[in-house]
Amino acid sequence: MEEKNFTPREIVSELDRYIIGQDKAKRSVAIALRNRWRRRQVEGDLRDEIVPKNIIMIGPTGVGKTEIARRLAKLADAPFIKVEASKFTEVGYVGKDVESMIRELVEVAVKMVREEESRKVMVRAQEMAEEKLLDLLLPGSLEPEHDLPQSFDDAASEVVPEPSAESGRRRADTRERLRKLLREGKLDDRMVEIQPAVRPAMPSIEVVAAGSMEEMQSNLRDMFSGLFQGGNKKKKMRVPEALAYLSSEESQRLIDMESVVKLAIECTEQNGIVFLDEIDKIARSAGEGRGHGPDVSREGVQRDILPIIEGSTVNTKHGLVKTDHILFIAAGAFHSAKPSDLIPELQGRFPIRVELNSLSKGDFIRILTEPENSLIKQYRAMMQTEGVSLEFDYSAIDEICQVAADVNSQMEDIGARRLHTIMEKLLEGLSFEAPERGGQTVKVDRGYVVKNLSEIVKDRDLSRYIL
Repeated sequence: MEEKNFTPREIVSELDRYIIGQDKAKRSVAIALRNRWRRRQVEGDLRDEIVPKNIIMIGPTGVGKTEIARRLAKLADAPFIKVEASKFTEVGYVGKDVESMIRELVEVAVKMVREEESRKVMVRAQEMAEEKLLDLLLPGSLEPEHDLPQSFDDAASEVVPEPSAESGRRRADTRERLRKLLREGKLDDRMVEIQPAVRPAMPSIEVVAAGSMEEMQSNLRDMFSGLFQGGNKKKKMRVPEALAYLSSEESQRLIDMESVVKLAIECTEQNGIVFLDEIDKIARSAGEGRGHGPDVSREGVQRDILPIIEGSTVNTKHGLVKTDHILFIAAGAFHSAKPSDLIPELQGRFPIRVELNSLSKGDFIRILTEPENSLIKQYRAMMQTEGVSLEFDYSAIDEICQVAADVNSQMEDIGARRLHTIMEKLLEGLSFEAPERGGQTVKVDRGYVVKNLSEIVKDRDLSRYIL
């Protein structure tokens, strides 16, 4: 599994399809991603000396920090996780240890590689599943109450247990007719019994390194889930469900899990991306004393994160994983702290710093209209499921964005997330009535927006809780 090769310009162009503005941040992540490809082209020992160009994104909530990182990972087809720095605790405290982010990243990689390998063998798996299902559907395997379709009775009556070539020919002919009925969907209502694959009664338990309590919990969870799966009890299901179940089962048999794990670890080490959100929450502002409150371990968390970012080896249930070339993208609002409040060693591991701008009314208009998955397109699609055609006049879009900009300026600035709350409130009545309004066309204009939002916007105390 290899990271896709895009030029920085191509990366930015792809990000532009989903994210409005923030050109500096897009350029930075595009360069960081391209640098990883460049490192792999370098030969010799010098390749290992080239460290990732980690990034700190600085900006208020809702301006696109997480979305940029998420889209970047999806574009590169790379393992990606988002973690919150404030959820970690220093070693010795009760809570989540910093190594868990790498264990989670490996699990994501294993799932990605397994799905990719499953797709490669799916055709073969479906063929094998079909043969197994035909074995179950042949007359000799059916329960008495399960009769064949009318068109199949004559052929069934001819099948007799005669050890002859003629008997074999007739059975093969019967099987092909049954296969035709199966592919045409004429057996979809038939019930069959599936014998689940035999699993080990007692899964192995790995020795976990000290301090990896989450790893131990994961192993115990896997063990007990295997113990209480109901053994080899047969399952009754309809033919389409049985075919899907058998296809999945056969694909798992065809996959070499050792190779999957090996590829997943390699993919994690070379292509993995960790989005470390709320990193400002573990920074200590210059004027803040040491104290002994609940945040006493914040600097300790930084020191625990440091070796992960610098490059270390983390023990996971799939094996040892090196973090030397994993790309870390940190983000935070930095309202009460600044990047310089992080410990110097950690600052040095984030050479690229980019500040994201607050969103204006013009940005909101573009967010509602330009992206491929814009909110307006989403609401149109949802209403269309009820038979309601939803049309937005430009005056309505302008008013919605004006309201969003005003509320953000007067209260907490939550960026584009404000549009979600406003749109939901705006269309609340229509969403409720949509099942009774099938076949209608609803046009949303400025008057519609003013009617549904004006009172809330005017009442500042109420809007504080609603918008």
